[in-house]
Amino acid sequence: MTTKSPEPLTPARAQHWLRRWDDQQATFFTDREERFQVICDVLEETLSRPDPLIVDLGVGPGSLSQRILGRIPNATIVGADMDPLLLGLAESAYGNDRFRVVQVDLRSDRWVETLGLDRAPDAFVSTTALHWLERIPLQRLVVQACEVLAPGGVFIDGDHLYAVADRTGVDALSKAVARRAAERVGRVEAEDWATWWRAVEAAPELASLWAARDRTDLEHTVNDRPTVADYLEALREGGCDQVGQVWQIGDDRVIVGRRPR
Repeated sequence: MTTKSPEPLTPARAQHWLRRWDDQQATFFTDREERFQVICDVLEETLSRPDPLIVDLGVGPGSLSQRILGRIPNATIVGADMDPLLLGLAESAYGNDRFRVVQVDLRSDRWVETLGLDRAPDAFVSTTALHWLERIPLQRLVVQACEVLAPGGVFIDGDHLYAVADRTGVDALSKAVARRAAERVGRVEAEDWATWWRAVEAAPELASLWAARDRTDLEHTVNDRPTVADYLEALREGGCDQVGQVWQIGDDRVIVGRRPR
C-alpha cells in the first residue's frame, strides 16, 4: 500500500472538495437547494434577534450552515457532527468567528454540554442527517434540544421521513413521487457518492483527516426507524407548542417545532 505524504489542506482545496460534495449530492437529491431555502425561510420567519445562535446537528461539511449564513449573516453557527473528515473540510473552508465545528456523538447524554455554548440557542437545524439515529435516541436528542432552546426558539429538521417505519402504503407512493420528480428534473451528470469518497481517500492533503476518520466509530445501522409521528411527539415533549410539517416533496419533508415565548 502506498503511503500518502502529508500535504497542507488549504481553504481553497477544502472548498474544491466541498464543491464536489455538493455536486455529488445533487445527483440523487434534486430538491436539495429548495429544502435549504425552506429551512432558511423558517428561520427568518421565526427568529426574533438579528444575531441568533444556531446549532446545526449533523453539520457534515457545512452545506446548510453556509446557506444560512448567506441569508442571516449576523448569525453564529455551531456545527455538531461525529465525522472528523467532514468537520475538517468545513472548518478549513468556512471556519471563522461566525462558524465553528465540534466533534460530538449526538447519542451521548452530554452532547449539549460538549458544544460549549455561551447562551441558549435560538435554533437547532438539521438536514439529511438525523435519519441515522434510531427512534429512541432520535427522540431523546430532539427532546434535549428543544428543552435548551431560548424562548421562542425553533427546531427544524429536513429529511426523508415516513409515516410508518416500513415505508408501505402512502409512504411507498411518496417515495415514488420523489423518484418521478427527480426523473422530470433529470439526473445531474457528476461523480456519485462512492466516487467522491474514493477520491477523498486518495487525496494527499486529506490523509490526516482520513486517518482520523478511520479511527472513528461511525457505524449507524438503523433497525428501529423513527416516523414523522415520533418526531412530532418528541418536539411536544421537549416543550414546543407549535409543531408540524411545513414543506414536502414526495418523501422529503421539513418538520418544525417552536417553543413558546
